[in-house]
Amino acid sequence: MRHRPLERCVAGLLLSFACVAAGWAQPAPKRTVIEGEPVRSVLWVGNSFFYFNTGIVSYMSQLASGSGEGTPMRHTMFTVSGGGIDWQDIEPYLRPDSRVGRYSFLPNNDVRFNAPGQQYDTVVIMDCSQCPIHPQLKGIFHEYAKRDADAARKYGVRPVLFMSWAYKDKPEMTAQLAGAYTVEGNANDMLVIPAGLAFARAVEKRPELELYQPDKRHPTVAGTYLAACTSYAALTGRSPVGNSYTGGLAPDVARFLQQTAWETVADYYGSR
Repeated sequence: MRHRPLERCVAGLLLSFACVAAGWAQPAPKRTVIEGEPVRSVLWVGNSFFYFNTGIVSYMSQLASGSGEGTPMRHTMFTVSGGGIDWQDIEPYLRPDSRVGRYSFLPNNDVRFNAPGQQYDTVVIMDCSQCPIHPQLKGIFHEYAKRDADAARKYGVRPVLFMSWAYKDKPEMTAQLAGAYTVEGNANDMLVIPAGLAFARAVEKRPELELYQPDKRHPTVAGTYLAACTSYAALTGRSPVGNSYTGGLAPDVARFLQQTAWETVADYYGSR
């Protein structure tokens, strides 16, 4: 496994990977692109970090529409408040005989019945916000990340891990979560979306921009937009910079978050 030293803790510079004490080593992700065909339909399995602010899936759909690429993406979300990776069994969601995703609602409120069979080509999975690094729960993260990856591939669906962000008052979680998600992604050949690193970079560059709700955990609209831009860049390989969808944010704020997402993905994967 290739490693890079984690002595790039920023002081006035951009956070390029994760900010940790000198002397630690950070694994680099082995998978840096999604395998196979372009992403078209995604199932998101997680918790309230996904469903705040009307849900990350809404932002993802609109980023795809605003890209000018003419490639729409369909998204569905299964979330449990406070839920960990072991709270949901993804296999029943992904089986070709599952009723999940069998129909979609169109903008004019019409219903579109989707073709029978596999409804998703990709599943994005997140553990609870501290579970991957919690001494009593990190073993569960390791066990269930493999279980979910195997279940997804059994039905021809690509598994992806979503690296969550540090709590506002516990910035040390950034490096810890980055390490845990990257190690698990490498162990199971899963792409990892570096949303947590994007949060840290944005906080470093513009600390006055509030990404957190008053609880210091959940995202504001700006936080969800940043997470979506990072996910869009990771899943598609395309830059969100210049995307016409701004999430209702001021254009300069949206542009900053788009740029931050793209820089983070480029640095994390080391390929763009």
